[in-house]
Amino acid sequence: MGWGLKLSCVSDSSDRQLVLDKRERDSRMAAIAMATTTPLMGSAAKSNKSSLQLQQRFRFRLSLKSPVGTRTRTRTRALFGVQANQSPKDKGPPPFLFDRFQGVIDQLFHHRIIRLGGPVEDDVANILVSQLLYLDALDPSKDIVMYINSPGGSVTAGMAIFDTMKHIRADVSTVCVGLAASMAAFILSAGTKGKRFSLPNARIMIHQPLGGTQGSQSDMEIQCNEVLHHRAVLSGYLAYNTGQPLEKIIEDTDRDFFMSAKEAKEYGIVDDVITNPLKSLQPQTISN
Repeated sequence: MGWGLKLSCVSDSSDRQLVLDKRERDSRMAAIAMATTTPLMGSAAKSNKSSLQLQQRFRFRLSLKSPVGTRTRTRTRALFGVQANQSPKDKGPPPFLFDRFQGVIDQLFHHRIIRLGGPVEDDVANILVSQLLYLDALDPSKDIVMYINSPGGSVTAGMAIFDTMKHIRADVSTVCVGLAASMAAFILSAGTKGKRFSLPNARIMIHQPLGGTQGSQSDMEIQCNEVLHHRAVLSGYLAYNTGQPLEKIIEDTDRDFFMSAKEAKEYGIVDDVITNPLKSLQPQTISN
């Protein structure tokens, strides 16, 4: 059993509750946003004043029902993030902007473009794994492009993405934008050889796994052995992906090792630096 969500609108002037579905609520919010953001004159200004009064009169009640009982949390807020004591100039971005942003992500996904943005965590890894599996099942003959802008994160979450990239039949082209550090740099190098790219001003950083532990001596020894295991595995894969000797990988990853896009190409983490997308983003034949 999970949490049940109920959204209702309560008027301060009466005890009557109006249950609004999503479509009606969105249309009312859009109408009020148009009334508050459009310059009005004459009789239209009265409608604008009525809109502001409507914002101050209504409040949303959010009811969360749990298996052990019901907890109701009521908070007063105006539509589109405008508080009752604020002017329309101080309001935040309208919710439909977030819907449009989500629409852009959906359109990129339909073009087989996915993104690793932010820290590498379990939730991010689960989303990327599901996207990779879905696109591979949809058409395994077409490439999947993964844009990476991440400071790194969990080793186990990153290995889930890495294993899925190697598990699926479709080629995965990786592109670094901004920063690919730590586990993100490892995922960048794990793309299909010949299809790993970086933008000119991106930065790439590799280092050894980081970790901390506390507790008894035996527990700390177990955790230290686990970190050593991850370092050995990551160093071996990184040596294979880059073509560098294992000894050099261990030496370079002993501390933070930053590279420019050009240096990452020379190191073997990426295959090319994109300066002309029409020329660079083309499949390359890799000789055995």
